[in-house]
Amino acid sequence: MFAISRDFAPPLELIAPYFKIGVLFYLVAMVSLLTFSASFSYQEMAVAGWIHLFLLGFVMVIIFGAMAQLIPVVLEVGHAVVDLYYVILPLLGIGTLTMVVGFWVEPALLSYGGLLVLSSMIIFAIEAFATLKKTEINTLTVKTVAISNTYLLIGIITGFVIALGLNGSISVDVETILKAHVYAVLGGFVLLTIMGLSMTLLPMFSLAHGFDETPVKRGFNLVAMGVGLVFVGAVIGINPILYLGYLVTFAGVLSYLYQIYLIYTLVVRKEMDIWAKSMLFGFGSLLLSLFLGIISFLQTSSENLLHTSIWFFMLGFIGFLINGHLYKIVPFLVWFERFSPLVGIEKVPMLHEMYPKEQAEMMFWYSSIGTVLGGLGLLFENDFLFQSGASLLIVGGVFLYFSMSKMLSYGK
Repeated sequence: MFAISRDFAPPLELIAPYFKIGVLFYLVAMVSLLTFSASFSYQEMAVAGWIHLFLLGFVMVIIFGAMAQLIPVVLEVGHAVVDLYYVILPLLGIGTLTMVVGFWVEPALLSYGGLLVLSSMIIFAIEAFATLKKTEINTLTVKTVAISNTYLLIGIITGFVIALGLNGSISVDVETILKAHVYAVLGGFVLLTIMGLSMTLLPMFSLAHGFDETPVKRGFNLVAMGVGLVFVGAVIGINPILYLGYLVTFAGVLSYLYQIYLIYTLVVRKEMDIWAKSMLFGFGSLLLSLFLGIISFLQTSSENLLHTSIWFFMLGFIGFLINGHLYKIVPFLVWFERFSPLVGIEKVPMLHEMYPKEQAEMMFWYSSIGTVLGGLGLLFENDFLFQSGASLLIVGGVFLYFSMSKMLSYGK
């Protein structure tokens, strides 16, 4: 399944804390949703705090942990300095908490938290580029590591500038740089990383092979170009460049979705396990997010549509793609560490036996229904619907946390 040698596979003890802490951040983010109403502005400090709690604490922590294992897989080389991952997590975790407290309580803490986060991501990017230098492979996923990490550095540097502006250290037009910061991180790092890694993970887990990769390569290039245009347009304040970037990014995402459709048509075993359900919900949420985003772009008064679009992109698409893959990746890592040396010596468990199916089902249904209700609450600015969705998402987060604990302790 994973073409990786034990000679350079990172130890489970290095990777497991990323997943434990990542799902804990996810649960805390879901609980904190109860403090928000269905109508808000993204310029509110409290909202910015929640976005950083979700994106840094959950999304980035999980992606960094997954990349610690997947970089050797896709590059077929060992890490340049794998022990740096022991440093990255505490810097990122403490930095995230400090930034969230800064947004919610004391703005003076933002620059300190931002510096810790910036340090963790610089270390991650440098280690990734150093590892990239060792490989002779030239695939889309390898290209992903290079381009997405470049955007990550750009995004986090602009974020640090914003943090300095918010606490009064420097004078800066926060609203202008904010758009560039968000697009560089969400589109340039998160989306491009998902696009690149999915071309390794989706065929592997769906058993689909022999498909044409032209759509995803075209989509990747368009999204990378579109993010660059939006970033430049936002920084220099030229709207036509900004709108061109939106259009190019949209075309790239559509091309990527067409690639996903091609993969689905070649799936050998269409078993609806937790991973397959999560992928369907995740990509369905991406389509809905694009649709709502287009409508909000065409209308003058459409803040609720924009909020709903971003909600389904973050909670529906990113959230479900990450959580769904955790139920595949974590059992394999545990199996690889604890059971692969026993192959041929004694009976070893199958991967599908190593995750709690009932807890996974509960996680999926509570989280999916909660995402839909929360999205409807934002769309109609209805606090009851939004709070109901948040409550269900909390229950889903609890099931995810205990599922993770059970998977990581399997076979101990």
